[in-house]
Formats: sequence, C-alpha cells, structure tokens
Amino acid sequence: MSYDPYAPREAEEPTGYNPIRRPLTFRDVLRKLWAPLAAVGFLLWKLKFVFAAIFKFKLFTVAGSMLVSIAAYALLWGWKFAVGFVLLLLVHELGHVGEAKRQGLPVSAPMFIPFLGALIMLRELPEDAWNEAKVAIAGPIVGGLGAAAVWGVGEALDSELLVALAFTGFFLNLFNLAPISPLDGGRIVAAIHPGLWLVGLAVLLGLTILAPNPILILILVLGGLESWRRWRLRGRPESETYYRVSRRRRFVTGIAYVVLAALLTAGMSATFVERDL
Repeated sequence: MSYDPYAPREAEEPTGYNPIRRPLTFRDVLRKLWAPLAAVGFLLWKLKFVFAAIFKFKLFTVAGSMLVSIAAYALLWGWKFAVGFVLLLLVHELGHVGEAKRQGLPVSAPMFIPFLGALIMLRELPEDAWNEAKVAIAGPIVGGLGAAAVWGVGEALDSELLVALAFTGFFLNLFNLAPISPLDGGRIVAAIHPGLWLVGLAVLLGLTILAPNPILILILVLGGLESWRRWRLRGRPESETYYRVSRRRRFVTGIAYVVLAALLTAGMSATFVERDL
C-alpha cells in the first residue's frame, strides 16, 4: 500500500501517555519490600534470646531424634505407645544427665537411636569407677521411678496401654542393668569388681545363642571389645587408680545394684498384661 504524505493524519495520542510500562528498578523493589522485611527483622530481634536458648540446649537435635524414633516405633506399636516409650527413654537418660551435672561433668544432650534406645556422651571421665557407677545407676533409678509413675496413672485410669508402658519401662531399665558395657550395668559392676564383666559376657552369649537377636549380638560385640580394651589396660597405673574403690563403696554399690534389680523385677511382675492392647 502506497503512502500519501498529504493525507489527513489521525489525531495524536495525548501527551504523556505510554502504552509500555516503565520497568521496575531495584529501588522500586526495595520500596515494596522494606515494610515486611522490617517486620520480620524486628520479630527475629525480639526472639533472638529464644533462638539462642534453643540452639544452646540443642533442642532441635534432641527433638528431631525423638521424632524419628517415635515414627520408627509407631510402625510396630502404634503412635500412642511409641510416644510413651520414647518419653520413658528420655526420663532414663535424664537420670544420667542429672547425676553427671551434679558431679560437674560436661555431658551431651540425650540422643535417640531407633530400635537401639538412647544415649548421652560424657566429654570427660568421672574421677573414678565409684563416680562412674553413680552416673550409670542414676538412669535405671530415675527410669524405674518414671515407669512406676506411669503404672500408678494407668491403674487410676484403668488403662491397659499405660500399664503395658510401665511394664516396658521396668523391663528397659532392668535390661540396662546387665553387667556388660556399654549397658549401665557394666559401668555399675566395675565399681564392685571389673571381673564381673566376664559373667555378663557369658550370660549374654548364652542368651544370644538361645534367642538370636540383632540388638543382643550388637551389645555382645561392643561389650566384648570394651571388656577386652579395659582388660588390656588393667595393669597401667592410671587404670589401677581409677578402679581402686574402698570396700565400703563396693558394698554400697553391690547392695544398690541388687535391690534395684529386685524392685524392677517386681515391677515387671506386677504390670504384666496378658491380654492384647
């Protein structure tokens, strides 16, 4: 089509009109975001002490491992029993933590490992085997008290679930009294006589042969390695000093060990539930 320069033109568009928007600049973006960013920053500043406390006490790590364990146990027993079981594990570990802190020992937060229980880590050894035994026995004592509390509530509410949880708690703490490291019992009997580890190894070996179980096998291997390591170091001066415990303290440790085992056994017997949940 030809172009006629003398043909009348269409009316021009109003001055200032631009059909294409001006592109956003970095200043425009900042102007739009400064208010919400300022609000978030103010909130974080206000909560900085809360976040610091959370990370200081490693609540994220503890809670995370607890949730993973609950999810794993829930696959076997349902979520209600799983929650109760993990809480009983927590009570047991808090017994260790409390005694360790009472002695001024640096201790880690409890860590939960599905199907293996939970653990704490001492960042330095106690002064001697007597003090190590006190840290070790504090877990089953406090854990047994926790199981007894669950039993009482279960009887009051006529809840077979809670009574079954109490039974599990008593069993858990009694099992931990087996005289073999890394279980609590191995650290307790070391204050009586380290030779009792051989008794624990023999008993656990027989139990593993009669009822093979991955957890029993793992404990047997770890216990055997730990017992062998300590046996090899027995002649060193520092080891002799560490395991030098007075006769009175050996007697007290032995009595506490036997009485606690008897009470936990009685608790298991009283809370045994034959019917299914």
